[in-house]
Amino acid sequence: MTVSGVERPALRRGRVATALLFLTYGVILGVWTARIPAIKQSLELSDGQLSIALLGFAAGAITGMQAAGRLVDRLGGARVMIPMAVADGLLLLGPALAPTLATLVLALFVFGAAHGTLNIAMNASAVAVEQAWARPIMTSFHAVYSIGGFLGASIGGAFAQAGVGPAGTFAAVAAALLVTVGLAARWVLAPAGVDAAGRPAKRAGAMPGIVFLGVLAFCCLVGEGAAADWASVYLRDTLASSAGFAAAGYAAFSIMMMVGRLAGDRLAAAVGVIPLVRACGVLAAAGLGTALLIGQPVAAVIGWGCFGAGLSCIAPLIFSAAGSHDPARAGQAIARVASLGWIGFLVGPIVIGAAAELVGLAPALALPALLALFVALTAGALRPRPAARA
Repeated sequence: MTVSGVERPALRRGRVATALLFLTYGVILGVWTARIPAIKQSLELSDGQLSIALLGFAAGAITGMQAAGRLVDRLGGARVMIPMAVADGLLLLGPALAPTLATLVLALFVFGAAHGTLNIAMNASAVAVEQAWARPIMTSFHAVYSIGGFLGASIGGAFAQAGVGPAGTFAAVAAALLVTVGLAARWVLAPAGVDAAGRPAKRAGAMPGIVFLGVLAFCCLVGEGAAADWASVYLRDTLASSAGFAAAGYAAFSIMMMVGRLAGDRLAAAVGVIPLVRACGVLAAAGLGTALLIGQPVAAVIGWGCFGAGLSCIAPLIFSAAGSHDPARAGQAIARVASLGWIGFLVGPIVIGAAAELVGLAPALALPALLALFVALTAGALRPRPAARA
């Protein structure tokens, strides 16, 4: 998806519009995550039942991603992401209103499908804006997403503290986000997946190299999932730190990931995408690996922070490389890569947990460090094809 002949003011507005969609995406996911305990309590779900419900969301997200690829390539990311952002905000209410586990699974599947479709559409739009901008800007979009996740979690926590139920929380957030999406809709760039006559962009045959980019996204998202699920557990149970200090592990990871993404565009422009991905992979592997060898709480927090900084730029740059690989099928390429990444995010923590039963949690957590090193060694896969460079 390329955008050419766009005047600079319109391009700036298009960048802001796409960033607002990334913010919306992050806020929705953050506020949903913050209110999961309340929904679990209201339906009196066991941990196992909640896991089934959350699998419904994951299945819906992957389904939406797969369906979104061709849709985005046919209509353009801008035409898809605006209605999907509206749907994502409104469908957030479904899980809060579900009266049973079965309806919760269904509501989360539909919500996940909209969320996954929005993911592909906004990333495809971001690739189009980046190509028109003529320099790396993808990591800034993902930084906005990280900020949105923090805001959403904070809003959800504030509503919970005030005694507002999930339905009231989601309704208030959805209303605010509809205003944000409405503003973004005025500024989005014209769809780049169709020509002036409205005909869909030409589709080529196979997309060589995309599957391997998906493998790299899988490796990166295994690390993000491991940090989310195991960082605090490692500090609390393995290193015997206090509950409050244990939370610092994932906090350090999240903060440094956001900082890394804010700096990522300038670093990519200064040193190049491939050297940056290599350096990030080495930083992630060395930071977490060294912390695991030292085995002390302070070292673990520093290690998780280095791991977050290292992973911060990798996934956005992989998405950018996938979308630039074949501009006529950017949506399908990003869908494949994002789906494999999501599988890594979901499966990785489970594999680490199973490995921990056999060898202990510290050795098991060496897996995401090794995968980050693998990404560093194979970063050349992000090099654009000659046709894409032309």
